[in-house]
Amino acid sequence: MQERLQKILAHAGVASRRKAEEMILQGRVSVNGAMVTELGAKADPQSDVIKADGKKIHLATRFVYVLLNKPKNVMSTSSDPQSRPTVMDYVTKVKERIYPVGRLDFASEGLIILTNDGNFTQMMTRAGIVSKAYQVKLASQPAEADLERLRRGIFLDNERLARCEITLFKSGPKPWYEVTLHQGRNQQIRRMFQVMGAPVDKLRRVRIGHLEDKKLKPGDWRFLTDNEVRVFQTAFAAGNKTAKTGTHSR
Repeated sequence: MQERLQKILAHAGVASRRKAEEMILQGRVSVNGAMVTELGAKADPQSDVIKADGKKIHLATRFVYVLLNKPKNVMSTSSDPQSRPTVMDYVTKVKERIYPVGRLDFASEGLIILTNDGNFTQMMTRAGIVSKAYQVKLASQPAEADLERLRRGIFLDNERLARCEITLFKSGPKPWYEVTLHQGRNQQIRRMFQVMGAPVDKLRRVRIGHLEDKKLKPGDWRFLTDNEVRVFQTAFAAGNKTAKTGTHSR
């Protein structure tokens, strides 16, 4: 049965639907040898040969979910045109073709999930459903009034950021704070504190939703347990219900 290409790519774990649409528009997807650049294009994943970036895609027969503690100076992408190390260099023993869920910038370290479940990726990257917590070391002590402004949500690039939680983690001339975000903009935490005159020295993601693992060292990974995946799926269902009813938590 034919389906829209972006849906097929998402279900195959290649990328979220939004990213899959970008890939199609960029001419990175082909069906039976012909390049496709229209979002309305359809294909049959069972009978057509579909390739993304020249690689044939296969619908997953088994979903796997991996938690990696990404070291700093590693790209959170499946490949890099500058040949820098990527998260894929650390999960070479996973047989399934998996992809990183969301991004964690090059200079940052911490937890990131990789999977071949496209629906899981799509829900994980939807703003407001799954919060993420970070430990942040600042180059200087920001004023409490500035911290309160960040908590309420400042304007950045003409966009009002969502509210966030910021609590002192370790005091000192270069204090550590724990910051919990409910959205994910490009280098959001670094840019937030830069605006307040307190640049970020170090940043590590320590929690994704309910998920944390203090024993996982940088560069190490493990599979998520069935229960950990179920908790996320419960959060996804609750997030969908909230979106449909039009109610939002503060």
